[in-house]
Amino acid sequence: VEHTRKCIELCHELGIPCLRVNTGRWGTIGNFDELMKNRGIESPRPGFTDEDGFGWVIDSLGKCLEAAERCGVVLGLENHWGLGRTPEGVLRIVRAIKSPWLRVTLDTGNFLEDPYDRLEQMAPETVYVQAKTYFGGGLWYTLELDNDRIARMLKQHKYTGYVSLEFEGKEDPLIAIPKSLAVLRKAFG
Repeated sequence: VEHTRKCIELCHELGIPCLRVNTGRWGTIGNFDELMKNRGIESPRPGFTDEDGFGWVIDSLGKCLEAAERCGVVLGLENHWGLGRTPEGVLRIVRAIKSPWLRVTLDTGNFLEDPYDRLEQMAPETVYVQAKTYFGGGLWYTLELDNDRIARMLKQHKYTGYVSLEFEGKEDPLIAIPKSLAVLRKAFG
């Protein structure tokens, strides 16, 4: 909580309107490569449940909201691993807190199955988009994302915020990033 509050203050000082946050993870799978082999699914620590985790995340993010409001920085809860691995998990937290200072960071490449329906569930709460590309094949996995479809869906939900590139491919970044930007500009521009 204290670290997040400091990051909120840094965002304010730098003029950054949104700070990406996530739920964290249990840490029961030793390294990220193993976690990815398990498709981001991880068991809770012994003696605890996901219900415990949801309570901790809701409580912790709630404690950050005063700083977010004071600094004018929206927290964007990303669909990431841990409790934020599903749209239901992310939206459960956002809806429990019910604050304009906690919304969603939509990562287009973090739903490994049925991404479009899942992205659409979160679109109404989205404050920031991280659009993934995988030129040269992905580091842990590769998704063939239809960015035109994602852009149309976000437009239907009246999204007008930033779309950032998150390149996770193996191709030389000096070649792949310009190609990625061209793809995103075509779809979202």
